[in-house]
Amino acid sequence: MLGFKRRIRDSADGAPTYIAPTARIVGVITGRGFCVCAGTVEGDCDIDGTLTLADGARWKGTIKATDIVIGGTIEGEVIARQRIEIAPTARVTGSLSGKSIAVAEGAIIDGPINVTSGDAPVKFQEKRQP
Repeated sequence: MLGFKRRIRDSADGAPTYIAPTARIVGVITGRGFCVCAGTVEGDCDIDGTLTLADGARWKGTIKATDIVIGGTIEGEVIARQRIEIAPTARVTGSLSGKSIAVAEGAIIDGPINVTSGDAPVKFQEKRQP
């Protein structure tokens, strides 16, 4: 288990690509590495790495990434090649699919959850301060 961190945010390394809270993007986003979205996106993405949708951010479309952290609002499909972590501030309208899915108390999910590893989704209480 060397190199594995329990929390997705703990395992992200390198400088992130950052979409500011005042930014609005319409279109397709692709890339590699660590991406943080604090703004608004209408479109799809495929990130070879970690995508974080920050608290207050909005996304309409399909999100595909290796690992995904959701703190904001998404309307669409969420597909992780590995893990999904849903924060207590998250609002998801659409499907979730990943090998491991952790859902914090307070998160709202309106749609199917598909854990591809066969394990049940994990529930947790957020203990970290923002």
